[in-house]
This record gives sequence, structure tokens and C-alpha cells, in this order.
Amino acid sequence: MKTRKLIGLFLLTMAQLSFGQEVVRLSDCQQWAREQHPLLKQKELYEQIKELKLANNQTNYFPQIDLNGQATYQTDVTKVGISLPNVSLPELAKDQYKLYADVKQSIWDGGLTKGNELLELAKSEADQQGVEVELYRVQERVNNTFFASFLIQKNLDLLAKKEETLKARIEQLQVAVEQGTLLSSELDQLWAEQVKVKQQQLELEMQREIALATLAILTGKEVGVLSNLEMESLEFSADRSSHRPELQLFEKQTEMLSASADLIQKKRNPKLFGFGQLGYGRPGLNMLSDDFDTYALVGVGLNWTVFDWKKTKREKETISMQQQLVATRQQDFERNMTIALDSEYRKIKQLEATLQRDRELIALQQRITQSSASKLENGTITTSDYIQDLNAELSARITLETHKVQLEAAKINYQTIKGI
Repeated sequence: MKTRKLIGLFLLTMAQLSFGQEVVRLSDCQQWAREQHPLLKQKELYEQIKELKLANNQTNYFPQIDLNGQATYQTDVTKVGISLPNVSLPELAKDQYKLYADVKQSIWDGGLTKGNELLELAKSEADQQGVEVELYRVQERVNNTFFASFLIQKNLDLLAKKEETLKARIEQLQVAVEQGTLLSSELDQLWAEQVKVKQQQLELEMQREIALATLAILTGKEVGVLSNLEMESLEFSADRSSHRPELQLFEKQTEMLSASADLIQKKRNPKLFGFGQLGYGRPGLNMLSDDFDTYALVGVGLNWTVFDWKKTKREKETISMQQQLVATRQQDFERNMTIALDSEYRKIKQLEATLQRDRELIALQQRITQSSASKLENGTITTSDYIQDLNAELSARITLETHKVQLEAAKINYQTIKGI
């Protein structure tokens, strides 16, 4: 039983370690950032708001029932101004009472209900697309944080390799010092350089912790989950076809304004409705009776605003101008997007050419460092000369890795600008 528990604990530990070392890609971070972002909740809320408004709009097809009541006292009432022999004419009471229900049923509302429905649908789609625009902007911050973290990670790897090189060189020179063929001061310089490497590692570790903490907040994941970032190399395409959510937002806003203009026009259409009233009071419909009585009436009504002093025309002109404003914002956005794409394209081509030169420089610096190491062992150069050449090689390697990350970041930015 004890053996089984130990095996289970071992397997659990290994599973946790393997999870902590799981590779995390940029696409993973982008997906996590979207799923946990507070703005995503707005899409659900906008959907609920739309459903409630559409449900309210549908009630326009249902009969409207109002219950009313009133009690009044008036200073005078209608009287018959003649007298007849042997005939007693009724006299109305000055206090009167009514309790009645008004019923109104729309028969034809000029398309107003349908117009309201189309407008609410257009508004909801525009609101939903507005959320997509805000969520898309989160990608840019995720991209920047991811690449910053990844670059620091690569620099730490290079410093670790330098530390290994210094350690091996120190072991070699310790033998020479012990044999008396090399001054201990030369060895001290290597020890000092090793301390500098550890200082640089501490600084980079702090920077990496800050970057990963930011990425953890954006993605909603623990820092440990993000400890092993991996950069994917994209196939670059110069295609500039755009799928940006902002363009869809402009389209939705234009559709919403068109629906508003259509609704304004429908408000001018004639409206046909039926109505009825059922009540109880004194007097009833017989105004000459002073008794409480029930009564009812039904009818058909027509409403048509024949002349509105050009109010509808001015409202439609206003909407037309708003559509023009949306069109100008879209043109400005597309113009800026074209500029940004051109800038990223040129940056990509420049970095591709620069990487070739970086590789050539590293090959040269590597040969120089190897030659310096041999000379140092033979005592023909000082430790300072060797460290200078070693740092030059490290600097070239850091430059190469930086340009690699910048190239992939530029490709991602190009895709992001396009809306992919």
C-alpha cells in the first residue's frame, strides 16, 4: 500500500513538472487573453439587451389595455329649457363617476414595428463589433509582452553559454597558475567577468519576471505556465487584403444609420388602428339618464401626419451626414493601415538582409574568440584581450537573436495590421 502511494506521488510530481515545462506559443497567449478579458462579457450583455428590446418591440402587435377611473363634480349640467304639462323631465346630477377600460389594437402601423426591429438588430451588431475591435487591440499588447519575454529568455540562454565558456576557461588557467606559467591576476579577470555575467543574469531575470507577470495578467495564467515560451516562424506573405474588425464596425455603423433613416421615413406612414371602451358609471352613454349603467363602444381610427414642417427631411439629411462621417473615418483608417503595412513590409525585408550579415559576423567573431583562447593558453595575449573578443562574440549573438525576434515580431505585426 505504501509503495502504491509513493508511485502515485511520483507520477503526480512528474505530471506537474511536465505541465510547468509545457511549450507556450503566441497563439496560445492571444486566445487566453481573449477568453479571460472582461470585455468579452459585454458581448453576452449586448445579446441579452437585444433580446429584451426585440421582445418589447413585439408587444406593438398586441392590444393595449388601459384601466381608467374618475369622479368629478361640476357646477352645472345640461338642462332641457322647456316644460311640458304632465311630463317630468330628468335632471342630471352634478357629481359624475366613470370606471372604464380602453382597448387599442394596431391594424397597420406603417411598418414602424418592423423598422424598430431592424434598427435594434443593426445596433446590436454594431455594439458586438465594437467589442471585437477592443478585444483585437489586446492582441497588440500581448504580442509586445510575449516577444519582450521571449527575447529576454534567449539572452539568458546566451549568458548561460558564456558562463559555461568562462568556467571551462577558468579551469584551464587554474592549471597554468598552479604551474607558475600564468599570473593569478590574469585568472582574477576571468573570475570578475564571471561575476559580471551573474549580475547581468540577475538583471535579466528581474526584467523577465516583470514581463511574465504582465503576460500572466493579460492571459489569466500563472507565471509558471508561461515559463517556457516558444516563437513560431511564420511564412511571410505580402498580400495586403484586410480583415480588420474596424472595417466591419464601419460597415455595421453604416447599416445602423440606414436602418435609422428607414425608420424615420416609416414614422410618416399612415397608421390604422381599432379601439374600444367598456365602462360603468353615471351617466352612461345616455346623457339624459341619471342612473349608473354599463356601456361599450368600438371603432376604427386613422392617424397620418400629413405635414411635419420638413422635420423628417432634416433628420434624414442629418443621418446622411453621419454616414459621410463614418465613411471619412474608414478612409482615414484604411490610409493609416496602408502606411503601417508598408512600414512593416520594409522592416521585414531589412531584417531579413540584416540576419544574413549577423550570421557572417558571428562566424568571424567565433573564429577570433577561438584564436584568442589558444593565444591565451600560450600566454601570447592577456586575459583582457580574450574577454574583449569573447564579449564581442556574445554581442554578435545577442544581436542575431534580437533581430530574429524582431523579424518574427514584424511578421506578426504585419498580420495583425491586416486583421489575421
